[in-house]
Amino acid sequence: MTQATDHPLKPIWSLLAAAALLGVLWWHAAVLAPFVISLVLAYALHPAVDKLVAWRWPRSLAVSACLLLLALVVGTLLVLLVPIVSQLAPALRDQLPDLLAAIWGKLTPWLAQWGLKLPTTVDALKGELVKLVQSHATQWSGTLWTSLLIGGSSIMTLVGLAVLLPMLAFYWLLDWYPLTGHFRSLLPARWRPLAHEVMAECDDLLGQYLRGQALVMLILAAYYSVGLSLFGFNLALPIGVFTGLAICIPYLGYGVGLVLAILAGLLQFGVATPQATSPLLAVAVVYGFGQVIESFFLTPRLVGERIGLHPLGVILALMLFGRWMGFWGVVIALPMAAFLTLLGRRLLHAYQGSRFFLAQ
Repeated sequence: MTQATDHPLKPIWSLLAAAALLGVLWWHAAVLAPFVISLVLAYALHPAVDKLVAWRWPRSLAVSACLLLLALVVGTLLVLLVPIVSQLAPALRDQLPDLLAAIWGKLTPWLAQWGLKLPTTVDALKGELVKLVQSHATQWSGTLWTSLLIGGSSIMTLVGLAVLLPMLAFYWLLDWYPLTGHFRSLLPARWRPLAHEVMAECDDLLGQYLRGQALVMLILAAYYSVGLSLFGFNLALPIGVFTGLAICIPYLGYGVGLVLAILAGLLQFGVATPQATSPLLAVAVVYGFGQVIESFFLTPRLVGERIGLHPLGVILALMLFGRWMGFWGVVIALPMAAFLTLLGRRLLHAYQGSRFFLAQ
């Protein structure tokens, strides 16, 4: 007696159903983003919670302790910004006219070579700026008001996420095993061993990623602090530690630290002195060498090799998750990309072992 063959349209219907599901999820991406981000956060914290539970901690207390520790790490980054901002802001306010005048004095001769007629003195520049403001005041005020409204709503959104994400992560962690057990019960019986194997591999992958990323952050925090202090920066310690810890946010953390170091150097050493270029050279040396160390030695050896992502895949993941989820998407881009890469390899192996592939 011959076995019944699969319907020829079954793969097509499966693809259409998957496409429809992805379309629905994409349409509600803004609503689902906090749940996805909090789930990733809970997935990263649940081994630590299990460790505390094994030490006879109540699960609710263990979850609260892990979330509190994470909040302390984030708070440390914010606290590091306090001495930086408190010292840079007054200096920037007092020295901004001299800074702009020095920059303008260097740019004017260079732009004049291209035939651009620009004010050659600061007083003439102020007069041109006054005319420009008076002629466009109404238009700019409307644009500024709109920007303030949009910026205010964005700030409120971030504040809302800062409150919502820990709350969602708390409930994910509190009922982690009942929820994951319910999910496993929805899978067909023949898929459950494979799903268990994949999740175990993902747990190991995430653990390696977190340990590697923590080592990279600590090494770079020490490097940038020592490097800037050797060149005499007064804010070497807070800027260096902030840059090292903010490396967990790819490219953005490094960029913010670089800008802060440049501002600190220009404002500390002056902009109208012959030594004005020395802080720029110092920052270029410290941060340029730091980027080389991170990109070619630390991240490939401590993070990249462990999660198996090509540099092109890293850039693509950052762009895609940043487009889908904004700032928080950039934060979770690498672990999510590693997870999707693992699933992709599994699906590729399953496809290569299928009858459809072998029949070609």
